Amino acid sequence: MKLKAVIVDDEPMARSFLERYCEKNGNLDVAGSFPNAETALDYLKSNEIDILFLDVEMPGITGFQLLDQMLYLPRIILTSSKTDYAFDAFQYNVADYLKKPFTYTRFHEAICKISNIGNNTKAVSKQEDIFIKSEGKYVRLNYDDILYIESVGDYVKYFTASKHYLTHSTLKAVEEKMNREQFMKVHRSYIVNLGKIKDIEDHSLVIEGKVIPISKVLKSEVLQRINLA
Repeated sequence: MKLKAVIVDDEPMARSFLERYCEKNGNLDVAGSFPNAETALDYLKSNEIDILFLDVEMPGITGFQLLDQMLYLPRIILTSSKTDYAFDAFQYNVADYLKKPFTYTRFHEAICKISNIGNNTKAVSKQEDIFIKSEGKYVRLNYDDILYIESVGDYVKYFTASKHYLTHSTLKAVEEKMNREQFMKVHRSYIVNLGKIKDIEDHSLVIEGKVIPISKVLKSEVLQRINLA
C-alpha cells in the first residue's frame, strides 16, 4: 500500500525533483503537484492524502496559510531554502523540515521517519492518531482516546473521556480517514470505537454511559466485529 502524497511548490524544478524522488522511493504515489497553495487547496478540500510536501514562501497564500485553511492535517514535510520557520513548523506538528537543496538520502530519511519504511520493505506503519482542527488550532487525538464521534449538522464532535472537540466536517469524511479496524459507523449520526463498547442491547450500545443507537441494518455487522463469545 503506497502513501498518497501531494507536492506544493512555486518552483518548477523543486517540484520536478520531488516527483522524481517520490518515484525512486517506490512507496509514494504523487496524487498532485501544484505551483501554488490556492490550486492545492481546491484539491485538498475534497481529497484525503497521507503526506504533504509543502514550500513555505509562495506568491499569494503561504504554506502556513494553506495549513490554516485545511480541515485536517496529513503528515507534513516542509521544503524551504530557509531555516527561519522552525518554530512555526513545531506549532503545526511538522514531521520533518527539508532545507533546499536536499539529497535523496535526506529525503528518504524524512519518509522513513513518517512511515517506518526500510530500504528493503514496502510496508507502511499503522497510523495511531489523527489531527483535527478545533477552536482555531490543530489537535492531535490518539485513536485509543476517542470514544465515539457524533454528527451535529455541518460539524462532528470527537468525544474522549475528558472532553469533546467540535470540528467542521461530515461523518462520511471522518469515516474515510479513521482506522477501519478500530472504528465503525453504527448509525447515520455515529461512529464508535469498537474497543470502548460496554454493552449492546436491542438496537443500542453503551460507551462510558452514553447510549448510542445502532442502525437495524448494521447491527449484525457490529456483532461480527466485536469479540462475541
